Amino acid sequence: MDRLDLELVTAIRQQGSLAGAARTLGLTPPGVTRRLAALEAQLGVRLFQRSTRRVTATAEGESLCDHARVLLQGFDAAESEMRERRSAPSGPIRLVATFGFGRHWVAPALADFQALYPAVSIQLHLTEQLPDLAVDGYDGAIWLWHAPLTRQAEWTSRRLARNQRVMVASPGYLRRRGMPADPQDLTQHDCLVVRENLEPGQRVDHWHLRQAGGQPRHVPVRGPLSSNAGEVVRDWCLAGKGIMLRSLWDVAPLLSQGKLIQVLPDWSMPDADIHWLAPYRPQIPGRIRLMVEFLAERFRAEPWRPVSAAGARPGSRRKP
Repeated sequence: MDRLDLELVTAIRQQGSLAGAARTLGLTPPGVTRRLAALEAQLGVRLFQRSTRRVTATAEGESLCDHARVLLQGFDAAESEMRERRSAPSGPIRLVATFGFGRHWVAPALADFQALYPAVSIQLHLTEQLPDLAVDGYDGAIWLWHAPLTRQAEWTSRRLARNQRVMVASPGYLRRRGMPADPQDLTQHDCLVVRENLEPGQRVDHWHLRQAGGQPRHVPVRGPLSSNAGEVVRDWCLAGKGIMLRSLWDVAPLLSQGKLIQVLPDWSMPDADIHWLAPYRPQIPGRIRLMVEFLAERFRAEPWRPVSAAGARPGSRRKP
């Protein structure tokens, strides 16, 4: 049984006659009669009752027609998607991203995507508060952390890349105060706190640290300096004012340059993954599907992870 057989049975049921099905399919009536007879012989059941006035489906014919309708819809959807992929995508895309990650990583990636597909126009809005994407007319967001989605069924989400927050300090601070050997040692250090993207009831004076495969440690931290601006806290850290907990994508260049040193490299706060968030829609435009796949491919290897001179990732142990 092939696609023409599926089209044949659905056309016969819709038209109520073999002649009508022949006209719909562009076949001759004898050709339709022969093909239907061959199909019934192949399946071993009678699909339609014929009379001089009308052709009606049997129970087996109705069942086959229902299956045929679903299968033909799948064929049509697959062909439509392939046609869309062959044609150049076009149209606008309106996006939201967080300020830091959006400026440093999303914006360059979107510029490269738009260069590949010149008929696509992109509007990127940077913000620290996730808007109501559907109400404000956005196609989606590239967002960090787990956004507080109160109506999960109305959203779609996909993780584009893993990320983590790591502890860093300047060489000068560590020379003066020493390198912590255990998370509990942080209680004796000046810790720089970032008060941004806070959810209701979230505390910033506790760092929830975890080793790979281990249990989390809740460490109370304190220090004389805190800010709602991550870049301000990063500047304080560079100036030797304390230990900072910051996303790896943000501090990776500073680690590579030796301006910051990772503290307790086996410990991190794995709560800052990069996600694609979008209002649910049954049919996603091809330009948006392509863009999400492009971003996923761009960020999959976590390009912000620096490689040390010895070729090891920060936070990984070198085998002896």
